[in-house]
Amino acid sequence: MQDGPGRHGGGSPLFSIIIPLEYHRGQWEQSWLGWTSQTADKSLYEIILVVPPDFRAREELKALAGDEARIEFTDSEHDIGLCAFGATKARGSHLFFTESHCWPEPGVIELCIRAIEAHPDWAGFSCHSVPICHNRLSLAEAAMYQADIEFGMKQHPWRKVLDQCFVTRRDVYWECGGLREELGHFAEWVLAATYHAKGHAIGYLEEARFHHYYVGELSELRKFTLDFVQGEIRYLAEARRDPGSELLEIPIEWSERDDYDVSLARHALKALMRYSLSGRGWRQPGDKLRAFCRWAVPSLLGGLGARVAARLTVAHAYAVLTALTVAGSSEAIARWMRHYIASLIRLQRLDCIHRAGWDIRPVAGLLGEDVLAQVGFHAVEASAGHTFRWSEPQAAVRIKGIPGRNTVRIRSPALRAPLEKIGAYFYLEGVRVDSSAIAIGPDSYTMRLDLPSSGIAILAWSCPVFRGIGDPRRLGLSVVSIEVSQETGASIQH
Repeated sequence: MQDGPGRHGGGSPLFSIIIPLEYHRGQWEQSWLGWTSQTADKSLYEIILVVPPDFRAREELKALAGDEARIEFTDSEHDIGLCAFGATKARGSHLFFTESHCWPEPGVIELCIRAIEAHPDWAGFSCHSVPICHNRLSLAEAAMYQADIEFGMKQHPWRKVLDQCFVTRRDVYWECGGLREELGHFAEWVLAATYHAKGHAIGYLEEARFHHYYVGELSELRKFTLDFVQGEIRYLAEARRDPGSELLEIPIEWSERDDYDVSLARHALKALMRYSLSGRGWRQPGDKLRAFCRWAVPSLLGGLGARVAARLTVAHAYAVLTALTVAGSSEAIARWMRHYIASLIRLQRLDCIHRAGWDIRPVAGLLGEDVLAQVGFHAVEASAGHTFRWSEPQAAVRIKGIPGRNTVRIRSPALRAPLEKIGAYFYLEGVRVDSSAIAIGPDSYTMRLDLPSSGIAILAWSCPVFRGIGDPRRLGLSVVSIEVSQETGASIQH
């Protein structure tokens, strides 16, 4: 039988305090004093100091800690990796993760014991983060992150793992996979989503207060956001279907990454040009120019244009923010801090996706398992009983089938007009699909197409622009799915 929260047995403590000594920001001694000043009986908790290879004050640490802590050395150089390693050495029934630039108020351990007794339904809980600031940038940094923490703790349904001060039952932590070092600080979100998906509640103990030191240096902010983004993109590239993966929000840079596929963009541009040369009209004079600009840039530059634009936005925000720290109001600094971080995250996501290149696994299933990639689609939506994605007036998909004759069926609800009246033209590998090879039904286009020896080809289309009421988007076809199957009936001659 497990001992209750207020007692322990067999020499095992109730809490294992895990303190990674990376990113201590010169505050590790203050952190240590906070833990050694706890009012709770010291037999209730052990302190595990996890030391990275580059920690320079090893002798001072040993002298200060003495016999009051266990010092564990590891080759890991990241906070998350140090925490994960510390968890493997823990003896307590509850793990207490924190950071070395944070320090608890004296009654934290006692408050945590009471919380465990009062909330047996909690598998874990985060404590209250109190910002410590020392310059104008750190004030703006704290305001930005504290607002995000407050939202996560009090409003968000599951994003409640805060590594500054997170307590969890050890068995649940391991059941949910633990912290993954390769994901950086994005590992916190993954772990929180897994807890929620597995039905484990995470609470918020607001009365247990931790002081968190904000460094207020833009270089450190860049490192932190890059660490988070690298983990985010690495996780998305794995295309895993772990519990909780469906809860994580997909950033627009990831969902639109195929838009920078040069080959797909060129086929969309070809579809546009050949559609125009066929004599098809344009409802508004500027539509054709806008469509051309939409596809010409990615056709020539891929994602380079987007990355250059994002880099310029970051440079501008950085310059303004730097100037404001010299002669600007606190409100202006806070506003431009948010703008700088948002633009920086976008740039870092685009850069990470670009560097990953073909190492990113194609994610099938957005339009069906037979679609490897697509460009020219808006987000998923639902209307008239259908879940679908609007394409743009020009779009292209990379499909897979078998070499030779295949049947390709585009399921397309007639939301804008009967399909035969829309006037869509289809192109396979840049060659227009003859109308005799297309059967138009009430909610689908069915085509008989010859795929190359690889079984993989690009299908593109172009159609008149459609605009919904109060909808600024340029719409084309509504697409539920695209299915490719082996031809079984009599073939249609092209």
